[in-house]
Amino acid sequence: MFKKILIANRGEIALRVIRTCKEMGIKTVAVYSKADAESLHVRFADEAVCIGPAPSSESYLKMAHIIAAAEITNADAIHPGYGFLSENAKFSKLCEEHEIKFIGATSEMIEKMGDKATAKATMISAGVPCIPGSEGILDTFEETEELAVEMGFPVMLKATAGGGGKGMRAVWKKEDLRDAWDSARMEAKASFGNDGMYMEKLIEEPRHIEIQVVGDAFGKACHLSERDCSVQRRHQKLTEETPSPFMTDELREKMGVAAVKAAEFIKYEGAGTVEFLVDKHRNFYFMEMNTRIQVEHPITEEVVDYDLIREQILVAAGVPISGKNYTPQLHSIECRINAEDPHNGFRPAPGKITSYHAPGGHGVRIDTHVYSGYMIPPNYDSMISKLIVTAQTREEAINKMKRALDEYVIEGVKTTIPFHRQLMDHPDYVAGNYTTKFMEDFEIKPL
Repeated sequence: MFKKILIANRGEIALRVIRTCKEMGIKTVAVYSKADAESLHVRFADEAVCIGPAPSSESYLKMAHIIAAAEITNADAIHPGYGFLSENAKFSKLCEEHEIKFIGATSEMIEKMGDKATAKATMISAGVPCIPGSEGILDTFEETEELAVEMGFPVMLKATAGGGGKGMRAVWKKEDLRDAWDSARMEAKASFGNDGMYMEKLIEEPRHIEIQVVGDAFGKACHLSERDCSVQRRHQKLTEETPSPFMTDELREKMGVAAVKAAEFIKYEGAGTVEFLVDKHRNFYFMEMNTRIQVEHPITEEVVDYDLIREQILVAAGVPISGKNYTPQLHSIECRINAEDPHNGFRPAPGKITSYHAPGGHGVRIDTHVYSGYMIPPNYDSMISKLIVTAQTREEAINKMKRALDEYVIEGVKTTIPFHRQLMDHPDYVAGNYTTKFMEDFEIKPL
């Protein structure tokens, strides 16, 4: 087992990893930028190393600084959390070259699944259902137009190096294809330095449902059921739940088998998610694979009583998994609490938290790194907390979430708490009747 793990991240996920390491008797090293000197992950780690100024490009993305911090503290493993370098093949390879265990996917796996066109081709080979579309990168507009006509509109153009909705365009008729092609490529080039595009049939009334998988170094994988992540804005998740209100036992069985097949086909090692789009007829299609821990992993932990960070560490240390697949016995919902103004287009709202009171009670969990007096820096993602509730039924979970949101006090900055409270009363959400388009028609009421 590892003696010391460096956490190459910040905020709540860094604190989350530190907690599990302490329970396992493993020493921890926090890295931090100058803007994060007062963050809780710095306070609770056994050691802490400043790796640069506030901009992530000069700190949390600075591979040489992180490797140096691991070497001077004698850390024998690095946990990357999510975001930043968690799916960076070069960083995974760099850790390997310095004989530091990267607690995540190998560089080969990241490369295979990180490029969406390559990932799709891999999944087709594995026999996993995929959305009809182009075979790899589209070279010319003429090729794109011919395929779109053949598949039939609507279609979706996607940047192969995309993420966060950038480089994506839905096209409903042939006349709009040229403009969409040009603007998507331009945006992809500006955002990722890569204007490679592929195209898929647009799935109507889609739900975004992901399957949590864990694979070990011996080629064995298992799944821990699904999470419904369909409530999104600009392709960024707002809330997640498990089990999905759209799920049936038959569909869960099929999606679970497909996800395990995908993981075992690439000999996946670690925790990851196989993400699917599910249409209104409950047909499901592979979308992408995230080769890291997810923001929303706590809801899975709550319904199957399973520490995913602990499992990541065990797998990285060469311990085989049990191979057991899980079905949720409870219902769990997560609301991402962001420092944003929901009444002003979810504009980021960094600043000082002047008052902080977290909800409590049975079935309520808070994953956060903030406190009263904490200064939220403007340099990073605006998520400051995750509120997770767990109950016997979905109805009970929604009622518990309402109560917890009413108790949650964060003053000094705008947050998404008022939005989530309204969401919990929305008749379509309460009925489980939502898709990835749900937020397009959601009107936030004034306070």
